[in-house]
Amino acid sequence: MRSAYAGWVRRILFDSPISRAGYLYATTVGVIWGSIWSTGKVERRSGLIVFRGMPAWSFGRGGSCVGGCYLTNQNVSTAILEHEAVHKRQWQRFGMVFPLLYLVAGRNPLRNRFEIEAGLAQGGYVS
Repeated sequence: MRSAYAGWVRRILFDSPISRAGYLYATTVGVIWGSIWSTGKVERRSGLIVFRGMPAWSFGRGGSCVGGCYLTNQNVSTAILEHEAVHKRQWQRFGMVFPLLYLVAGRNPLRNRFEIEAGLAQGGYVS
C-alpha cells in the first residue's frame, strides 16, 4: 500500500502540471531577481536566461539556477551552462519541491545527488 501511495504522490508532484507551475513561478522569481540586480549582459544560452554581473551576495557559490534562470557574476563557461541546464530540468521535474529536496541532499556537492546528476566536473567541483 505504501509504495502505491508513494507512486501516486510522485505522479501528482513530479513531472506534472503542479511541478510545471512551480517551475514557472521559480522562473518568474529568477527573472525579477536578475532584472533587479544584474549589471551585465542578459542572454539566452543553453536554454537558460543568463543574468551576469550579479552581486556575489545575490546568488550561491559560483552561480544559482532558479527555475529557468541562471544568476551569476561571470561564471558562464560552456561546461557550467551545461551543468546549470540539468538543474533547470530538475526544477521542471520537481517544481517548488526542488529547493527542499536540494536542501535535504546536503550542501556538500560531492554527496548531493542533484549536483552529481548535473555533473561534478562541469560544475567545477572536481578537476
